[in-house]
Amino acid sequence: MAAVNSVRIAAAQMTSINDLAANYATCSRLVKEAASAGAKLLCFPENFSFVGAKDGESLKIAEPLDGPVMKGYCALAKESSMWLSLGGFQERGSDDAHLCNTHVLIDDAGNIRSTYKKMHLFDVDVPGGAVYKESSFTEAGKEIIAIDSPFGRLGLTVCYDLRFPEVYQQLRFHHGAQVLLVPAAFTKVTGEAHWEVLLRARAIETQCYVIAAAQGGKHSEKRESFGDTLIIDPWGTVIGRLPDKVSTGITVADIDFSLIESVRRKMPISQHRKPIEFWKQVSK
Repeated sequence: MAAVNSVRIAAAQMTSINDLAANYATCSRLVKEAASAGAKLLCFPENFSFVGAKDGESLKIAEPLDGPVMKGYCALAKESSMWLSLGGFQERGSDDAHLCNTHVLIDDAGNIRSTYKKMHLFDVDVPGGAVYKESSFTEAGKEIIAIDSPFGRLGLTVCYDLRFPEVYQQLRFHHGAQVLLVPAAFTKVTGEAHWEVLLRARAIETQCYVIAAAQGGKHSEKRESFGDTLIIDPWGTVIGRLPDKVSTGITVADIDFSLIESVRRKMPISQHRKPIEFWKQVSK
């Protein structure tokens, strides 16, 4: 049973493909699983609704937030009376050649409560793997987003943001985040090397819960994701994980607000950290 000062959440793991209807059916099934487990928030991974098999496919299916795809997920949230973290969604960009990788937070009445556009774009030559150039078709976001919810104050990020601790420092110390959401589709190579250690580091250095819903397995002949959906507490302990890194399913855990308060009180890093002015001074 969840403690009085806590709330139950869930994180999904899935293998999205280039079929909007098939992915929606999977998400719908996972929402039912999460509801049965008593969760009030379900976090989905990056590209939950679509993973292209060929270059340009994601651009073709990109839609505005009031389009039929997102309306379907809003209806799903309302029907199940569950908050949904959906990130990132292929939101139509400012021109036909670009989309936004948008993390969408929907409440249990089916309303979009907040959106965050991925800031850090994955332009990387993966060692022993493929070359990625997300910026060739994606517009980078420019806003840090945190929002109050029944699950604490949520900080919204997406995937590659994880490698940039400044975002998470801002979310915790300037925007009051208690829970950090990191929907992702890490590559197999980078996931094996860095996924868990980066997530635990972000939890420890911000004293926040981290919910990291992950794509896992083979999406197509050309693309494979690492998987390993994780829920981590503010002490850096993994408290939610599926038994298999790439299987489709959910993991469930409780956000314990008294634990957040206790960890922060006993190790008051918010009081000990140096302001930006200090670093400017000592760097001269």
